[in-house]
Amino acid sequence: MDTNGFKTGIPLIGEKMPSIKVQTTHGIKTIPDDYKGKWFVLFSHPGDFTPVCTTEFFAFARRNEEFKKLNTELIGLSIDQVFSHIKWVEWINEKLKMKIPFPIIADDMGHVATKLGMIHPGKGTNTVRAVFIVDPEGLIRLMIYYPQEIGRQVDEVLRALKALQISDKKKVAMPENWPNNELIKDKVIIPPPKDFAGAEARMNPTNGYDWWFTFKELN
Repeated sequence: MDTNGFKTGIPLIGEKMPSIKVQTTHGIKTIPDDYKGKWFVLFSHPGDFTPVCTTEFFAFARRNEEFKKLNTELIGLSIDQVFSHIKWVEWINEKLKMKIPFPIIADDMGHVATKLGMIHPGKGTNTVRAVFIVDPEGLIRLMIYYPQEIGRQVDEVLRALKALQISDKKKVAMPENWPNNELIKDKVIIPPPKDFAGAEARMNPTNGYDWWFTFKELN
């Protein structure tokens, strides 16, 4: 626990994102309160003016409108001062012709990174490449952690977000690499029955492999 009574370290899926007041390149924000009613993706990077992080920010910025169409905001973070963030954003705009439209948290004291278990062991104050997808109620729904040497695939973050939203809305499960699964393509999985009667009703399914593995078209 920290001095405010918050648990420190990697949180659990389903837990509430702790309320944190932060300085960003877009001003002071309180997370998750300022994003109530929206999804958001909070992602950390080891440091400004580093090659892998630059490629990731370029990719996130390029897909920003796709995230917005899913009622989702992006938020970056590293243990750098806001002045460093501003200069780096200017560099990306000038050299790579890409504007960074989302805020970047200046966690120069490392409080947020420590609270969320994002400090990279053995790498000083660098953060891991963490991704938190948080729903409109402020609940952590998905987490991905990469070491600083390996860049993330932003399309996977977008895919996982879409899958989460559809799963919530349609009450279905999503197969591996949905919507391009090797077995059932873009179909979605019907949750298995919870009792014998339900299992019996699904014996010899026309859309499935067994009573516990049935699927349907998404509609």
